Amino acid sequence: MLRRCSALLLVLSGCCLVSLSSQALVQPLPVGMHQLSFHDPLDQQPMQAIAFYPASAPPGHIEMDLYQVAASLDAPVAPGHYPLIVLSHGNSGSPLAHHDLATALAQQGFVVLAVIHPGDNYQDQSRLGTLSNLYGRPLQLSAAIDAASQDPLLGRHLDSARVGVIGYSAGGESALILAGAQPEPEHLRAYCQQVPEDADACATQGRLIADRDDLEASADPRVAALLLLAPLGLMFDKQALAEVRVPVLLYSGDDDQVLALEHNADALNRSLPRAPYYRVVPGAGHFVFMAPCSAQMARLLPYLCEDAEGVDRVAIHHQLSADAVAFFRKTLGPVQASGR
Repeated sequence: MLRRCSALLLVLSGCCLVSLSSQALVQPLPVGMHQLSFHDPLDQQPMQAIAFYPASAPPGHIEMDLYQVAASLDAPVAPGHYPLIVLSHGNSGSPLAHHDLATALAQQGFVVLAVIHPGDNYQDQSRLGTLSNLYGRPLQLSAAIDAASQDPLLGRHLDSARVGVIGYSAGGESALILAGAQPEPEHLRAYCQQVPEDADACATQGRLIADRDDLEASADPRVAALLLLAPLGLMFDKQALAEVRVPVLLYSGDDDQVLALEHNADALNRSLPRAPYYRVVPGAGHFVFMAPCSAQMARLLPYLCEDAEGVDRVAIHHQLSADAVAFFRKTLGPVQASGR
């Protein structure tokens, strides 16, 4: 069924998504930002993540890299017990690329932990195209969940039995593995034989570098819900996704020039055993799900910031944030906060 809704093309599978985003938001809380350091499970080297959380401090503003983040550094955590959401960025990405979504969730009573994937981030691409990256990224997300539960600032405020995952692009692939999917690298090779002109997915003709033979897909039973944004889905068919039983909110653009809709988000929509809530944004490309750009970022990185005519990234993110809050409230349970 197709219908127009808030300038988005809304494809409904399963329960009605409109009923989710119509839930009333609570008065937004200020947001704190806190960096965690822990060990990469692949090699025990240090890795980092950035947490966004409800704070009991005046609203703040942080400029970091090219991003302007509505948060205060290491502010006290607002009294309460909050669900945890881990966020996995795309290949060569940044944990701050979705800071507006993370702060919107934190304002409504969630802790969002944005992981910096070692070997696959904007500063270091040494693991790109490897088996260790495919199987290691989900392990890094699990390690981040463990680290957050033990963190002196955040730990006692977390409900680590209620965990959601946000995955953008390759992060969507990682999120699916964490929820029980079993990737089939042979599907990637077959795709690249059929569509060799796909320079992003098929830079190595669909063959992953076998740098580790001791890793495999590892699910995390704490994961209870997934939000997938323009996800990479080439390695999954119905059999590969058979164990993904958690609810999924799936967003994509219908003009994605990086990950073709029909082979990725559309294919996941058809193949997931539990029908996802599915939104397709007309005219939107792959990068529309990254936060609206600052003027400086737009000058330096226009390919990440420029959207097609008629595509309003600010409006899309407003709807995305509302949907994400409602979805995670429904799937992770109510926020247990005090002092509101």
